[in-house]
Amino acid sequence: MADQENNKKGQIWAFIITGVLILISLLYYKANVYYIYLVVYIWFGFAYGLMLQYGRFCFASASRDLFAAGVPRMAVGILVALIFFSTIQATLASTNMSTFHPAPIGIQVLISGIIFGVGMVLAGGCASGSLYKIGEGNGTSILAILGISFGQAIFVDLGGVFNSFVPESWKVSSAAKGLPPDKVTSWFDYYLTGYVWDKASVQLSHTKAIANAFPGALKYFIGDSLLNALIPAVLLIIIIYAFYTRKGFLKKRSKAKGGATGFGDEVSGVWNMLTASKRTTIMGILIGITAGLHIYVMKGMQLKFGVNNFGQLLTRMGHTADVSIRGTVFDPGYWYITSQEAQFGGWVLQKFGWNMRDNVFFGVNNGLPELWRNPALWMSIGIILGAMVMSLMNKEFKFKMPKGELIAWGLLGGTLMGMGSRPALGCNIGAFFIRVAGGDPGGWLFGLGMVTGAFVGVKFFNWWSERKMAKEMEAF
Repeated sequence: MADQENNKKGQIWAFIITGVLILISLLYYKANVYYIYLVVYIWFGFAYGLMLQYGRFCFASASRDLFAAGVPRMAVGILVALIFFSTIQATLASTNMSTFHPAPIGIQVLISGIIFGVGMVLAGGCASGSLYKIGEGNGTSILAILGISFGQAIFVDLGGVFNSFVPESWKVSSAAKGLPPDKVTSWFDYYLTGYVWDKASVQLSHTKAIANAFPGALKYFIGDSLLNALIPAVLLIIIIYAFYTRKGFLKKRSKAKGGATGFGDEVSGVWNMLTASKRTTIMGILIGITAGLHIYVMKGMQLKFGVNNFGQLLTRMGHTADVSIRGTVFDPGYWYITSQEAQFGGWVLQKFGWNMRDNVFFGVNNGLPELWRNPALWMSIGIILGAMVMSLMNKEFKFKMPKGELIAWGLLGGTLMGMGSRPALGCNIGAFFIRVAGGDPGGWLFGLGMVTGAFVGVKFFNWWSERKMAKEMEAF
């Protein structure tokens, strides 16, 4: 009886949350039709939250399960999502309906991925995973997001003694860009304008080799999807099968058949691994499709209003203080996390008197809009609320206050994720998932670093747990 009552309360709260979001959306639309652009971010965030929570999608969990327990379920689900998303992204690019843009590629992407990977394991969730886990009531994830938010905001604005470590070549290259001196004040500004901006951005469909060999729309399907996403993803699925499930599956199959196994059994083994958790695999497919649909709708919004950035709409509405000197705010046009969290941290620090507009990240590129006019931040809020609705409907919501070392792990892990995402210009979603699907090989470089960092993080936790247990046994 008590369970039925709790379940009913959960459903009521789920409807209330959804109703409040609907009301907020209507109020935005009534205030100005331009806000429909922001409302789209809210509801795609809400959809991501529903699917992430239901499928338990988390890159940290994928790495931890694989390296610590030998369970490939989550890693395979992520690769399935990547396969579907890359195909849709290629279709959108071929019809001029894509908002994707590649990022500068270099060793900084690999190093950043390693830092991010360690951080997500310490925090117990990646950037997207931490958001949906907040929706489940996970207090450690709240601390992780706070670490991501304020860690990034401070990281991009550190000057003074930190500028003494900046190479002279960065300063020279930065000065040649002609940016206002009062906006280039931190070491990160010099790194960004004097180093990263000088790096080439690569999208396979736009390389001469692919464009000449496969003219027209075909270059997107061959270069961006097949070569950069599908083939590597399928190979990784086969490798995961070979190392983690093949031996056990073939042993059972051989025993059932009473004889030797063949190629058909190998194919069955891969399929069995893919369908071992239908919940995760189905959500992987839906996430891939939704991410593609998100791009399509955002491009449609831009065409409808004749803009390429929400900052232009804010300017039309008179909110010029929200935008950067370029008239822009952070508006990725697709699924993205961490930059909007940095804006949240920067907004709070700005309110407390810290000038956060005297740098390239906020002052030149992303602006610092009021929280209620920040489209990407609303996407993150949507993820949290979508996950909360799903967890309430499934009786899985429970607030868990972090205690002891979990407080330190949450804050430290979140800070490392923030520090890792800024030099790479993205996180597990923006620097890996989106870029790989869009044909940017730099996404795989970040992914390699992220997996390497996660492996180090798992090994560290194993050592820490064994050390802690040994001390407890010694004290006993």
